[in-house]
Amino acid sequence: MSFAAIPLSYPFPEVPAPGTTLQVAPGIHWLSMPLPFALDHINLWLVEEEGGWTIIDTGIGNPETRALWEKILGTKTVKRVIVTHYHPDHAGNAAWLCQRYGVELWMTQGEYLTAHAVRSSSAGYTTDAVLSVFRKNGLDEQRASGMGGRGNRYAALVPEFPLSYRRIIEGDEITIGKHKWRAMIGHGHAPEHLSLYSKDLNTLIAGDMLLSTISTNVSVWSIDPEGDPLRLFLDSIARYRELPADMLVLPSHGKPFRGAHERVEQLERHHQERLGELVQSLQKPKSAAELLSVLFRRPLDAHQTFFAMGEAIAHLHYLYYAGRAKRARGDDGIMRYATS
Repeated sequence: MSFAAIPLSYPFPEVPAPGTTLQVAPGIHWLSMPLPFALDHINLWLVEEEGGWTIIDTGIGNPETRALWEKILGTKTVKRVIVTHYHPDHAGNAAWLCQRYGVELWMTQGEYLTAHAVRSSSAGYTTDAVLSVFRKNGLDEQRASGMGGRGNRYAALVPEFPLSYRRIIEGDEITIGKHKWRAMIGHGHAPEHLSLYSKDLNTLIAGDMLLSTISTNVSVWSIDPEGDPLRLFLDSIARYRELPADMLVLPSHGKPFRGAHERVEQLERHHQERLGELVQSLQKPKSAAELLSVLFRRPLDAHQTFFAMGEAIAHLHYLYYAGRAKRARGDDGIMRYATS
C-alpha cells in the first residue's frame, strides 16, 4: 500500500502542564509527567472507555508522579492499565495504579518478564554485567568505575510490579471504548515493545519506537552481547509505512505529529549517516569506546556514556553482521573493528 507524502507537522504546540490533560483525538487525552533525567518528561495517555478510562503508560514510581496521577484521575474510574514496555518511565507506577483501582495490567510477555528480571537483578540484568561487556569493547577503568556502585536504579524507579498480567501479542485487536486498536510489536529498543494503531481514529500510540524529534536509544546489553538491535529497530520502524502517512502519531517523548513516513525516513537516514561515518573511521582497528566521539559530538557524563556505549556497540554490530566491517579481539581482550 502506498500513500502520498505528508510533511512533518505538529498540531499541538504546547505540552500539557503537569497535572492537566489535553484531548488530542476523540476520547484520547495527553498528559505529561516529569522525569529526573536530561529527557525531562514523558507523555502518557488516557483513553475513554465505557464507564471509565484506560491508562497507557504510567511514569516513574515516585511520590511526585503519584500525586499528579491523583490530581488528574480524581474520581475517575480506571478500567485497565496498558504498558508499552518495561522501561521505568513507562512501567514505574503500573503496580500502584493496578492496586489502587483493582484493575489488570496489559502488556507483552517479553516486557512483563523483563521488568521482573531487571527489578530483581536476575537473568544477567546487572550493572556489573553490562560494564563487563563495555570493558570488552574498550571502556577504560576510570569511566567504568564512575558507572558502578549505583545499586539497582531500576528497582528504585519501579518500586513494585504486578505479579500477573494480561498478555498482548502481535496482531491482537484490543477494544478500548468504541474503537479497536491493533497491537504492533517492535524490537531493538526493548524486547517486545507495544505500539497500538486505531484505523478508526487514524492514530498510532507509538511509545518509544517512533519519536518526533530525537532518535530512540538502540543498544547492545549484557543479556544479548552479540545481538543486532539496530537491524531489528530499523526493520520495526519500516513497518509504519504500512500505515497512513497522515495518521496522528502519539510518541512517548516530544510532541504528537503527523508525517510518520517522513519521520521513518529521517531516522533511517540518521542511522545510515552514522554508520557511514563509522566506516570512514575504521581504516584502522578501533573499539566502540574509541568511536564514541564519532557518534556523539558533545561531552558525555557517566549516565550518557552508559547509553552511548550500548549504542556504539549496536552500530558496530550492524556493520559487522552486514559484512561492512571485520572484527577481532586483541591480546588485551578488547574487541576492535576495521574495514580492511
